[in-house]
Amino acid sequence: MNQPLQHITVLLDEAVDALLGAAGEAPAGEFVDGTFGRGGHSRRILERLGPDGRLRAFDKDPEAIQEAARITDARFSIQHEGFSHLADLPTASVQGVLMDLGVSSPQIDTPERGFSFRFDAPLDMRMDTTRGQSVAEWLADAEMQQIAEVIRDYGEERFAGPIAKAIVARREEKGPIATTGELTELVAGAVRTREAGQNPATRTFQALRIFINAELQELEQALEASLRVLAPGGRLVVISFHSLEDRIVKQFIAKHSKEVFDRRAPFAPPTPMRLVGLDRIKPSAAEVAGNPRSRSAVMRVAQRTEVAA
Repeated sequence: MNQPLQHITVLLDEAVDALLGAAGEAPAGEFVDGTFGRGGHSRRILERLGPDGRLRAFDKDPEAIQEAARITDARFSIQHEGFSHLADLPTASVQGVLMDLGVSSPQIDTPERGFSFRFDAPLDMRMDTTRGQSVAEWLADAEMQQIAEVIRDYGEERFAGPIAKAIVARREEKGPIATTGELTELVAGAVRTREAGQNPATRTFQALRIFINAELQELEQALEASLRVLAPGGRLVVISFHSLEDRIVKQFIAKHSKEVFDRRAPFAPPTPMRLVGLDRIKPSAAEVAGNPRSRSAVMRVAQRTEVAA
């Protein structure tokens, strides 16, 4: 069996610089790492924070919580929750929020987590293995139309219909799909044309992972919460890895980066802009060469305006 790949934090320095400001400063106040993962960003943030700085992290993954327990810095704390729990923080209490939306290499490369079609393992895919349905459990009962909608909408898979039909036919003939290998083989038989260099199951696995973890819904909730909890001048930094996520982030920043006029009250003052978009950053060629999993990453940076929520 292949050895699990070591997790390499994507856009490490770029993200921390965007969050905290120029190197050499020692920021105070509270910052949030919304997706601790294996702690690459959190550890670098702690290196840069001043003695009065604080870092609060969130993560659903029990293994991430175990890794976070190795950090003994009194300025650090973590919650075993998704980053939509930003909403629990006080208004204008945070100087910066970082969200790295990628799946970590240990998650992908640990067979029993069920994220990868490279291993034949239980079909799980939950970020938080302590709660919720696994993909196998959901596929055992879901209707064909619902399966097709999930694969089409979250995986942008044009063969979503045939794949869903094959899943239901297999379920009726031999019982529910239980492993990643079974799903991979079934999808390969339903996908009539393949993208060069891509396993035909790639889009289906992405779709089921996003759906079972409600990733896009949680992202939307976390972005909205960030507007309330960020103090004026605070930074929002989001690293996404596929077009569905990036589109949500891009549209969110654009929506709140302009004044809004109420057509029903033409003489009323407009609702002021709440964010200023600052940057869009891709990994360098050198980073992609050293870590191919970074190639699809896009980092967007915005700043909270001085206007209160």
